[in-house]
Amino acid sequence: MSDEGSAPTNAPKNAPAQSAPEADHGSDASSAGSAGTNTKTDAATSAKKPKSLARTSLGLLPAQIVFRGGEAIFPWLLSTWFGRSHTTDVYTFAWAAFTFAGSLVFSAYQDSALVPLLAEVRKENPAALPAFRGALLAHTVVYGSALALVVSFVAAGYFGVIYTGPDRTLAELMVPGFFAYLMALSLKTFFAAQLNAEHRYFALPVASAFGTAVAVSCLALARNVGPVGIPYAQLAGEIVTLTVLVRFARDLRFAWTLARPPALVRVGKLIAAEVFGAAITRVNPSVDQLFAGLVGVAGGGTLLRLAGDVGSLPTSILQAALLSVLLTHLSEDASKRDYRAFRAKLSGALRVTLLSLSAACLVLHLVRVPLLRLVFRHGAMDDDGVLRMAEILPYYLAGVPTFGVLLVLVRAHIAAQNSRVMVRMGILNAAVNLTGNAILAKVMGLKGIALSTSVVHAIVAAVLYVMMNKKLRALEAAATTSEVGR
Repeated sequence: MSDEGSAPTNAPKNAPAQSAPEADHGSDASSAGSAGTNTKTDAATSAKKPKSLARTSLGLLPAQIVFRGGEAIFPWLLSTWFGRSHTTDVYTFAWAAFTFAGSLVFSAYQDSALVPLLAEVRKENPAALPAFRGALLAHTVVYGSALALVVSFVAAGYFGVIYTGPDRTLAELMVPGFFAYLMALSLKTFFAAQLNAEHRYFALPVASAFGTAVAVSCLALARNVGPVGIPYAQLAGEIVTLTVLVRFARDLRFAWTLARPPALVRVGKLIAAEVFGAAITRVNPSVDQLFAGLVGVAGGGTLLRLAGDVGSLPTSILQAALLSVLLTHLSEDASKRDYRAFRAKLSGALRVTLLSLSAACLVLHLVRVPLLRLVFRHGAMDDDGVLRMAEILPYYLAGVPTFGVLLVLVRAHIAAQNSRVMVRMGILNAAVNLTGNAILAKVMGLKGIALSTSVVHAIVAAVLYVMMNKKLRALEAAATTSEVGR
């Protein structure tokens, strides 16, 4: 299954040089002075009236296409320079394994409950923002690095079991690169979330443009060493992206502390539900790769992933231009208990998503063969591989519109602080995908695995829609009761 939800989908934003000295205040007086300065800064930021959802998304779209569209170059270069082979399948499986494990770190901040909690704290107690941000950053660095280290050791042990000889060596050499990549990624999503909560949506696409340029350059330098150099090229790109985001966030203040303010405890519980739900869902790429290996097509796992990357292009643009903006706006409406505005924005986003993705998928379906040849028929990729991708792609495209609806509804649940549903949705997602793969892969091969992904999207989107309506009715009833009580 595509990991777009998180896909994959998206890291810290503190100026380290500032945070450490400011965090280690020598006296209560200096802390109070810093808090006063921070409050003024945050108040000034909040005083600016944000643009409308539609205006912001439309303004952001060209930048996302130009800057983040460059990220699509990476899979094209992988296919051109490395083609499809047993070694690329080893890399693809390692990537899928770390994507699953990395969901425990990565998805913690990407369009998460952090955004509605920041909106709530800013509205009710802006003086607490620096301590809230600083506590989040400190816990991310300390516990995130420990978790990434554990994940890396487990992954290395797993690779030692399933691989032998040169394949085992190749997989194990990738582990340090993936470990550092996870840490950079988690910090990047942290800072991106902080900036998005301040309506600074252009920071991530600009930072991603610099990061992509560096990643591509490093990949070009490392191509002679084979797939083992890919995670290290990606790591270099993430470090540059992170550095640029930190620069954008230099005026946001962080009171570095390992204390646990009430807001941190609340956001921790909500994010924990999101993390477990996402972790369950991100089993799907690994399951898909395992079933692809059973189909018996040479480089089948690589072909499945590349076709999925092409199929996910429309939703990646949607995610970049709309979803983060939508989450911030819905979170602010929820913090003000303005559920009429919440419903209106959600309904508009669902309509735009369905129409735009359906049109984009129709175009991609009609031009898929010449497009795939243009993009992938270079270097080491053979024509048979391109034609197989053209056969797989329509089955991914069938589920793209409902996947977009799913992504919008997930943001709505998060904005309403209803993240606890994500665990149940993750279990449903993984169970349907496993069942679909077991049935359809046997009948249709790689196309069946892609179709299983599309079926999952439709089922989960329908369930999320029903649950969202139920949640909004409960919130509206509670708001009405509160008003009557006054």
